[in-house]
Amino acid sequence: METRRGDRIGQLLQALKRSDKLHLKEAAALLGVSEMTIRRDLSGNNAPVVLLGGYIVLEPRSSAVSHYLLSDQKTRLVEEKRKAARHAAELVRPHHTLFFDCGTTTPWIIDALDDDMPFTGVCYSLNTFLALQEKPLCRVILCGGEFHASNAIFKPLNFHETLRNLCPDIAFFSAAGIHIRHGATCFNLDELPVKHWALEMAQRHVLVADASKFGKVRSACMGPLTAFDTLITDSRPEEEFVRYAQEKNITLMW
Repeated sequence: METRRGDRIGQLLQALKRSDKLHLKEAAALLGVSEMTIRRDLSGNNAPVVLLGGYIVLEPRSSAVSHYLLSDQKTRLVEEKRKAARHAAELVRPHHTLFFDCGTTTPWIIDALDDDMPFTGVCYSLNTFLALQEKPLCRVILCGGEFHASNAIFKPLNFHETLRNLCPDIAFFSAAGIHIRHGATCFNLDELPVKHWALEMAQRHVLVADASKFGKVRSACMGPLTAFDTLITDSRPEEEFVRYAQEKNITLMW
């Protein structure tokens, strides 16, 4: 069984020498197996290729040590992330301009959007970009810059080039920690400039995270919970968070 998995991964590596990405459906047809088989193959540890936003790409690990790797997180708490994301997608209306944060939760929001809905999607990470380009009526704006492989983001070198010209209707944020005192936090300082831009420029700020993030504090501070007008998760948080949201007029959805 493991030998067959290795053979399939080897064939995917050969295919990626001819193209920088391979759609999951194309990969399944190439190997003559189901999409679920490929998903299982790539969910194992140390796979040299990964699945991002419906596409198979080379593993984006950097040589630098990181506390967060996108490829490590993409298979964790998938159903919880999808449930929260479906609630978030209900906020979107046709012709909205939407900002999508990096991480593994926001692509599920995109996935939950109707293919017939026209909208503009603004992003700065590879996996959200790949998800957005699957939507036929989406105008995609990818904010370029220096690429950081561990979290697959493009850190803008010049905010005035694109971001300062945009005022999204809704900004969807992800977080690795949600804490009443310390607010919303993430692992990587490199993400903060774009997150802070979105908090400044978007008309509505929506924080989307599965329930495992509550009570956690990570090293990079996005902002206090009061910076977000809506907090969406997959199950009812502990009572202290419910009370806090009520006191601060934060809409809490699960």
